[in-house]
Order: sequence, then C-alpha cells, then structure tokens
Amino acid sequence: MVRTPRTSRTLLAVGAALVSVLALLVPLAGTASAAPAPGPLVWSDEFDGAAGSAVDAAKWRFDIGGGGWGNNEHQYYTDSTRNAALDGAGNLVITARRENPANYQCHYGTCQYTSARLLTAATFTRAYGRFEARMKLPRGQGIWPAFWMLGNDIGSVGWPNSGEIDIMENIGREPNTVHGTIHGPGYSGGGGIGASYTIGGAFADAFHTFAVDWSPNLIVWYVDGVEYQRRTPADLGGNRWVYDHPFFMLLNVAVGGNWPGYPDASTTFPQTMTVDYVRVYAPPADTGTGGRITGYGGKCVDVAGAATANGTPVQLWDCNGTGAQNWSWNADGSVRALGKCMDVTSGSTANGAKVQLYDCNGTGAQKWAYNSGNGQIVNPQSGKCLDATDVSSANGTRLQIWDCGGGANQKWSRS
Repeated sequence: MVRTPRTSRTLLAVGAALVSVLALLVPLAGTASAAPAPGPLVWSDEFDGAAGSAVDAAKWRFDIGGGGWGNNEHQYYTDSTRNAALDGAGNLVITARRENPANYQCHYGTCQYTSARLLTAATFTRAYGRFEARMKLPRGQGIWPAFWMLGNDIGSVGWPNSGEIDIMENIGREPNTVHGTIHGPGYSGGGGIGASYTIGGAFADAFHTFAVDWSPNLIVWYVDGVEYQRRTPADLGGNRWVYDHPFFMLLNVAVGGNWPGYPDASTTFPQTMTVDYVRVYAPPADTGTGGRITGYGGKCVDVAGAATANGTPVQLWDCNGTGAQNWSWNADGSVRALGKCMDVTSGSTANGAKVQLYDCNGTGAQKWAYNSGNGQIVNPQSGKCLDATDVSSANGTRLQIWDCGGGANQKWSRS
C-alpha cells in the first residue's frame, strides 16, 4: 500500500496562525463568478454498491495508523468498513467513531477514536482539470473533514516541495465555513496561501459541491459552482509554483489536531462525512483553435499511420484532412489528435528529442505555446521549438525539438 508520509499534511494547520492567514486572504466582494462548464469526464466514483460494502479497491487505497499525521491528530485510521463503506444509496460514508476495537496505539497512548483516510496515489494521478466532490460534512468540535490533493512526487521530493492543494477543509467549531489552501516550498503550514467561504447555515445540514479548476499557472476554487478564490504564481511572493505535475486525491475525517482542537463534551459520535460522488474532468478544449498545423514545404503535422499507440511518431505529411492531422489546442497547454497528446519523448529537453503521440498526462513534455508573431511552436519546459528534422519537407520527416533559430523548418501556421 502506498502511504503518504506523516509530514504530507504536516503543519497544515498550526493553530490560529492559519486561521489568521485565511482571514486575510478572503477575496474582495464582487470577485465571485459562476464556474464554467468543465471538459470531458476522465475519472469518477459514484459509490454505487450494496450497503456496508467496501469502496472500489481499483480506485481507492487507505492510509492506516495513529501517528498523528504531522498535526497531533487523535484518530487511528483503519481500512475497516466500520469507518469507510458504501451506504447502498449511492454514497460513500466515512465515519469517525469514539472507539478502539483492536487496542490500537496512537502517538499519545491508547487511541480513543477511529476514522478513515482514502487516497488515489496508487490508482489515479493527474495534472490539470476540474476535481470535484459532492458531500455532506460532519459536525462538532474537533472534527476535521477534508478533500485535498498531494503531488505524486512526494516520495522523492518530500512535502511541501511536492505541493498540496486543499480543495475543501472544515473544522467543527466553524460549521458554516470551509477553507481552500495551497502549500508549497516557502508557503506551507501556517503560511499556506488560501481563503475561506461562508454560507448561511451549517455545511453538515445538506450536500454541497466543492471543486477546483486547475490549469497551468492558475487554480480556482468553487463551492456549489460559485467561485471564491483564485491563485497564480504572482501570489507566492517569489516562492516556487509547484502545481505543474500530476497529483492524487485524498478524502478523510480527522479527529483533533493543532488547528481544529480536540473533541469536548459537546462533541457527539459517530460523525459522518457522506460523499455522493468524486469526479475529475479534463480541461475544456479551446474550441476556436482546432484544425491542421501546416509547416515546412506546405506539409501538415501528422500522426504516422493515424495510429494511436503510445510512441507513434509525429511527422510531416501531405495535407489530407484526416483526423491524424486535426489538432486541438487546449486550455491545459496540450495539443491533441486522435484522443492523445503531442509529447516530447521521455520528457527530454535536449536538442533532437523526438516528438510523439502519447497518453495525455499533464507533464511539461506535453505543453506547447504558439507564437502567432513568428510562427514558432515552443515547448516551455525545454524552451525549444518544434522543428522539422534536417530541414526536410519529405513525407515522413520526423518532428523534434531544437533551439529556436527562426528557420523555415520552425515556422508553423494553424487553421
């Protein structure tokens, strides 16, 4: 099982400091707007199944343990259906209980509570798109539900360098308020950058939707389709933007911790977070810029043999109007044909790295920027230009990336 290190959410809520930061960053009145339509659905769990059954193991795994998770939390996370199960009505129910059925030991001694923390680290990761869940939250002092994401490179670079996107967090003493935050190098824990959103009643009283739209250099938060916050690299005070690679999703209900405090006499158990669905959508296509890409010798950018296998060469060929030459330019920076993305082989940034067709994955190898002024198509990750190899216009000439030099074999037009 893939387990997020205890520091994955570490210091996320170091007491009142985070509350202060969030309060200062609530957007100005009048900036809210309705969420635009997303792109196509690429992943979902509708939680259909018999009451009491476990979640789909092909979609979700569990973090397990009672080490405090970097925040001095008091629950022991289990994979038991007592803590995470379908309800038979199309919902996942995550239940926090005041119990210890197996003499679990926590960082503070014998555990007092159990709950569940589900994640997609081993089953689904993605960069860019809309990440959305419809949920009814728990209530009570010391209860801390969350829907959030972590960078899939956390195992190699650690937290916060991997990045964290908190789509929704709520603490029991603020029943009417949810928070959205980003954490990265230089702006983590109590210095996380975010905002809060407040409604007229408790979020535990009814279902609400919580979502982010994530695209290159922009993350936008919504509650019930209403935008309440957006963040760009300009908000980071010169710190590094680390939201340019795939992330995985998490759902959990914590009990206690540095930020929410701990249950008291007013807190009742069990407490449940009921999740109607979790859905992920691709970014919407930039529908005004689809069509062919014409280059050196009047030839078209073409998928060899109209094949869709990963690694299929991208080449020059006589323009013929087929789907292999119909490229869409998308809001996530990708250029797509036949349902896959134009990609630099192995993510290389070297001169001569070949261009291929590959499953869309949101990496820098699949981002392209068109300069209508000089006709260049640039891969920002490498800073290099789409180039017809050996200044050739013969059918089958392989495309590559190369230092931008302004030659005719690096000039392209879109139609």
